[in-house]
Amino acid sequence: MKLPGTTFLLAAAVTVSAASLPGSGHAADILPAAPAAPSAYTLTAPFEMVYHWNRLDWNFNDPAMKQEFESKQYWKTAIPAGVKVDSQGRYYVSVPRWYPGIPASMNRIVMKEGKPLLEPFPSWEMNRAGDPDKLQSVLGYEIDEQNRIWMLDQGHIASQPSQPGSQKLVVWDLTENRLIDSVPIPEHIASYTTSFLNDLVVDNRNGFVYITDSGNGSKDSPVAAGLVVYDMKTKSFRRVLHQHYSTQDFPGFRFSIMGKPVFQDRPMKTGADGIALSADRRTLYYSPLSARNLYAIDTALLRDFATPMEKIEQSVTALGSKGTNTDGMHADNQGNVWYTMLEDQGIGRYSREGKFQPFVSDDRMLWVDGVAFDQKGSLIFNSNRLHELRGNQETVDWTHPYNLVIWKAYAGPGVKSYLYAE
Repeated sequence: MKLPGTTFLLAAAVTVSAASLPGSGHAADILPAAPAAPSAYTLTAPFEMVYHWNRLDWNFNDPAMKQEFESKQYWKTAIPAGVKVDSQGRYYVSVPRWYPGIPASMNRIVMKEGKPLLEPFPSWEMNRAGDPDKLQSVLGYEIDEQNRIWMLDQGHIASQPSQPGSQKLVVWDLTENRLIDSVPIPEHIASYTTSFLNDLVVDNRNGFVYITDSGNGSKDSPVAAGLVVYDMKTKSFRRVLHQHYSTQDFPGFRFSIMGKPVFQDRPMKTGADGIALSADRRTLYYSPLSARNLYAIDTALLRDFATPMEKIEQSVTALGSKGTNTDGMHADNQGNVWYTMLEDQGIGRYSREGKFQPFVSDDRMLWVDGVAFDQKGSLIFNSNRLHELRGNQETVDWTHPYNLVIWKAYAGPGVKSYLYAE
C-alpha cells in the first residue's frame, strides 16, 4: 500500500533489485534507499514511487473484453506514455493505441482491491476504437488552470493512416464532467500518414495551443516533423518549422540506455517531441527526441499567423545540449524547464540562469516519458521501459513489479506548473 512520507536520496548509476510481487500493480511500497555510488555529479532530490506495475490492467466492465485482452496478451504492448494530476489529486495516464487491443487510450487511475487499475476517461464510450469522433490514440495532453483537460488525439491506430476527423484536439471540463470542444486537425496541417502528433502546451492568457508533430518517417526518408499552432478564438491551425533543422531528428543519431544501444537495428528517427511554455508565455521550448539540443522561439511570432515562415525559421534559438536526449518536458512557474533524461535515467532542469542541471536520477527510471507537476511542489513523472516494450521484449521480466512506475520528486516550495504563474 502507499505509505506517506516515504522518500529516498538519490545517487547516479545505482542498481536496486526488487523481489517479484504477484498481481498487475501496486500503490507505492517502501524500497531501500539507493546506495551511494561514484558519479560525476551529486543528486540529493528526494523521490518516491507513487504507483507501479509489472504490466497494465484495466477496470473492465465487459468480461469478454477482459478475456480477449488477457488471452491475446494485448497488455504486452500497453505502454503508459504520459501522467498528470488534476487539482483534486487524481492521476491520469495516456496509453496510445500504437498496437491493436488497447482497451482505452485516455485513463484515470482507480484503486480496486489494493491495486491501481486504469479506468477509461471520460468513459468507455468516449474511448471506442474505430470511431473518429471518439478518442482513438491519445499521447500528449494537458490539464490547465481552469480544470480542463486538453487531449491531443493522434488518430492513428496500430500504425494505420488516420481516418478523416480522427486526429483532433478534444477539450473536457473536469469540474462539470462534460465535453467542451472537439476540433479536427486537418490533413494539410498534420498528414494522416506521416504525422505523429506528440505533445502540447496551453496558453489561455493569449488563447493559443502549441503542438509538436514528431513526424513518422521511414528508414530511407526524413521524418516530416514540425510545430502546430492552434488559435482558440478562430479555431484555426497553422503549421510552422516543417522539416526545419530544429524540429528534425539529428542525422545518424544513436543513443544508449544503461550502456545498451537502443533500437540498434532500426535507429529511432523522431523529431520534435518535448515541448514547454515559459511562465510568462513568451517563449516556447522544444526538443527532438532523436537529438540532444534544446531550442526556443518567441511565441509572439507564432501567435501572428501573418508572420512569414522565413522569419519564424530565422528566429529559432539553439540553447545548447542537454547532454541527453529527451522525451517529455514541462516548465514551472519560476522560470525553469524540466525535461526527461533518457540516457541518464531521470529528470534534468534548464534553469532560468540558462544552465542544464541533472535533478534526479536512478537506474530504475528506464525511459522516463512524461513529466508534470502536482499542486504541492512536486514533479510527477513516469518510466515505462519503452525501448524494451517497443523493441526486444525478450529482455522484459513480466513478473517484475517495477516495469512501469509513476514517480514523485519534490522540486521546492511554491513550485508549480507554468499554468499557475502569476
